[in-house]
Amino acid sequence: MNKVIINEKAKTDLRTSDFYYELPEELIAQHPAEQRDHSRLMVLNRADGSITHRRFCDILEYLNPEDVLVINDSKVIPARLYGHVEERDEAELQLLLLRQRELDTWECLVKPGKRARVGMRSVFGDGMLTGEVLDIVEEGNRLIRFDYDRQKYANIYEVLHLIGLMPLPPYITEQLRDNDRYQTVYAREEGSAAAPTAGLHFTAELLDKIRQKGVAIAPVMLHVGLGTFRPVKADAITDHVMHTEFFSVPEESARIINERKAAGGRLICVGTTSCRTIESVADENGHIPAMQGDTGIFIYPGYRFKAVDALITNFHLPESTLLMLVSAFYDRDKVMEAYRTAVEEGYRFFSFGDAMFIQ
Repeated sequence: MNKVIINEKAKTDLRTSDFYYELPEELIAQHPAEQRDHSRLMVLNRADGSITHRRFCDILEYLNPEDVLVINDSKVIPARLYGHVEERDEAELQLLLLRQRELDTWECLVKPGKRARVGMRSVFGDGMLTGEVLDIVEEGNRLIRFDYDRQKYANIYEVLHLIGLMPLPPYITEQLRDNDRYQTVYAREEGSAAAPTAGLHFTAELLDKIRQKGVAIAPVMLHVGLGTFRPVKADAITDHVMHTEFFSVPEESARIINERKAAGGRLICVGTTSCRTIESVADENGHIPAMQGDTGIFIYPGYRFKAVDALITNFHLPESTLLMLVSAFYDRDKVMEAYRTAVEEGYRFFSFGDAMFIQ
């Protein structure tokens, strides 16, 4: 089933500025923790309002055998390309592939955008990949059709792995020494322009221990694009419009989730992307159907969660939709207090930073 999901606007008097906090630049993590599961973990208990400081490997203690852990198994592609306008070697271009529209046609962010007129052709990797602008789409992004030697390469992903770069966020200025560290250990289906970063803390060994405890692990997929990370520019958060992103909930995962929920287990989402996927498909009774399609769901305080019981997430940018989602799941004042505590305690923030478990 294909479906475009845009949630109804919840009523709120909160403004974008209500989600601002001061963050010292030195707390923005520039590289991953030496060991994935040795990052710090802040545990927020919604029942008593307590804050506990642990290590991520301790997450095992907070999971119950009847629970189900929902992960996003989308895989980040080397989506950043550097090239030039065809026949104008001096006219450099930078592309970020955001979303596949057809087989070799992608919605892309182009810099500088002024050069990217319809019909413009560009060259990447000494001619290994070429592109032609077909159209200008929302927010000024370009629809680009790519061409390459199809006898030599099975698909565009093979070319991207040869000439593309991992699309690290702009606040990470250090060079990534190992591309796999911006990839979850369970990443499977290529298509994301950014990592679902809450999952970066898991190791294969930790996942094995979680399974051995009896916890079920159910993969869903949401290809992360600008919809997740686009900044909120409107003063009233209700005026912000999310980009849509492609998601899929497999039949087996839906079955496992529904069985665990019916037996009294908790549905624990790893990351805001898994959470948005689950809440996009859940019915009013919290039942999860198998489904695929596009979602532009925007979750902020005032939203009523239908299925998610607990959330593992990172520390997010000020005034971001991700921080608004976390504030909707708990309580804005409590979440902002936790963020102030994280700053005082020297937690590491954003993609390569530490984690939070809200139960």
